[in-house]
Amino acid sequence: MERSSHAARFADLIGAANVLTTPDDQAPYLTEWRDLYQGVTPIVLRPGTTEEVSKVMTYAYEQGLKIVPQGGNTGLVGGQIPQETGDEIVLSLSRLNKIRSVDPVGFTITVEAGVVLETLQNEADKADRLFPLSLGAQGSCQIGGNISTNAGGTAVLAYGNTRDLVLGLEVVLPTGEIWNGLRTLRKDNTGYDLKQLFIGAEGTLGIITAAALKLFPKPKKLEAAFVGLPNPQAALKLFTLAKAQAGPVLTGFEIMPRVGVEFCLRHLDGARDPLESEHAWYVLMELSSGSEAFPVRDLLESILGEAFEEGLVEDAAFAQSLSQVQDFWHIRHGMSEVQKPEGGSIKHDVSVPVASIPDFLDKAMAAVGEFVPGCRPVPFGHIGDGNIHFNVSQPIGADKEEYLSKWDEMNAIVHGIVHDFGGSISAEHGIGRLKRDLLKDVKSGIEMELMQRIKTAFDPKDLLNPGRVL
Repeated sequence: MERSSHAARFADLIGAANVLTTPDDQAPYLTEWRDLYQGVTPIVLRPGTTEEVSKVMTYAYEQGLKIVPQGGNTGLVGGQIPQETGDEIVLSLSRLNKIRSVDPVGFTITVEAGVVLETLQNEADKADRLFPLSLGAQGSCQIGGNISTNAGGTAVLAYGNTRDLVLGLEVVLPTGEIWNGLRTLRKDNTGYDLKQLFIGAEGTLGIITAAALKLFPKPKKLEAAFVGLPNPQAALKLFTLAKAQAGPVLTGFEIMPRVGVEFCLRHLDGARDPLESEHAWYVLMELSSGSEAFPVRDLLESILGEAFEEGLVEDAAFAQSLSQVQDFWHIRHGMSEVQKPEGGSIKHDVSVPVASIPDFLDKAMAAVGEFVPGCRPVPFGHIGDGNIHFNVSQPIGADKEEYLSKWDEMNAIVHGIVHDFGGSISAEHGIGRLKRDLLKDVKSGIEMELMQRIKTAFDPKDLLNPGRVL
């Protein structure tokens, strides 16, 4: 790659200050936060408008340059990190960070791809509306990346995945052409729904530059409880009871093991144990309503009272304020980051049918314990939608690198059990580089062929995020 000549041309297109070529300037864009990937790139580009992205892609397409789109660099499967070969250019969307419009009456908001998720949430809140997507990385992840990976998060139970929140998109294609599909219509049955091709495509078909998104009524009453239980079987029965009684008012239901809570108490600033005694498992349960008149607290107490009588629940702490609700969620959202100080952690983002979660956990925890005696499984996540982050921390005192060398073998064990339950090896994190070679084992031949045809149709030169997903 003729680095200097390309850098000069890009400088003409987007300004020299937005063409990064020195190691210090590039460093934040080249490392994945779990340290699984360390990329190399000749250039990092930071265009500031959709038109500048279009100009960059037009030139890249003409010159045959490989481009890796990147949002907040919080992805967990390596899709946003350039290859170590040094022949891929990083295109950061962070400067496309404008709130274009807010429509409280139509319950929509239109934003650029580089808007940080927490900023988007706050803008909705200012309009007395709710944007429900909620992730542990919401202070740094960007909405374009959330859409490109079809992020899940803790609100899927009530509001669906990111895919369900998108009304329209603006996308720059690999050729540099701009598709403006920023419609805010709730109904538009005019042919192929093109936006769905780009949602979850991980930047392999086009670069999302803006999105029109759904807003929802802001909850007027919100209650939460941190619940101690003996086992996942009890958690599933509690979920069934809560869902039957609360319906759409049940907006959060997250399961956590004791070891994960202990990690939070050790490593998470401000974390305190909500319950006086220790329990093998915990559930964070949230109910909310847009009506001040709805008896949310009474319903929560009624559900847990019945669960106590049935022997499902050992103890529960009710949040006495919004601050305490946030404290409960602080523990849940910190569950990923607190595993890092405990050493090596082998990750699995999987889903199984909701009814199968207890059996899956029993079998998977036993299997990894047999494979690596002394390892510490930390399975947590969204029991209401079947998505479990089945993470396994190294044995205390073990060598981190030696433990992580078992990644593929442990993946095979866990994913085999997931397959037996009819589940998925990627519930919400995507495929990226980490799981690319696993895809052919879980997709049929015709599925793989159709995906390849779509990729070829949009990106015949294979220049946009090559080697990811496919």
